Amino acid sequence: MNAVTMLEDEHVSLKRLLRELDATTERAVKTRTELLARVTDMLRAHETIEEEIFYPALKEHPQAKDIVLEGIEEHNVVDRILGELATLAVDDEAWGAKASVMIENIQHHIEEEEGDMFVKARQVFSLVELRELGGRMVARRAEVDAPR
Repeated sequence: MNAVTMLEDEHVSLKRLLRELDATTERAVKTRTELLARVTDMLRAHETIEEEIFYPALKEHPQAKDIVLEGIEEHNVVDRILGELATLAVDDEAWGAKASVMIENIQHHIEEEEGDMFVKARQVFSLVELRELGGRMVARRAEVDAPR
């Protein structure tokens, strides 16, 4: 599996979940709770493979260093908002606004990755290297997704 293709595929799944979450209201307590758990799990696994495998490899290329550092900071912002959402009642009037801000941050991050970052990755890595990274990412993803 090509590393960039794998990340793009995960983005499609994540964007679908985010659309579902964004459409919920304060009355959808169970749905919000379930969707937030799914988004959290997906982001945790996605960030793990990016931060442990993809980002470090890409960061070795000087022309990609800044965008990798920005990507890490964007993960940190989303993680902080996720933590706040986890401690806030899903029917709280502020929950929807906070979730919208998180969703906007994730969408922005995906746009930057699929734009600048993945273009750079395709420039600096050979197809063989992208497949090798993808193989490592698939294996790590399986570890992260394994039942605890």
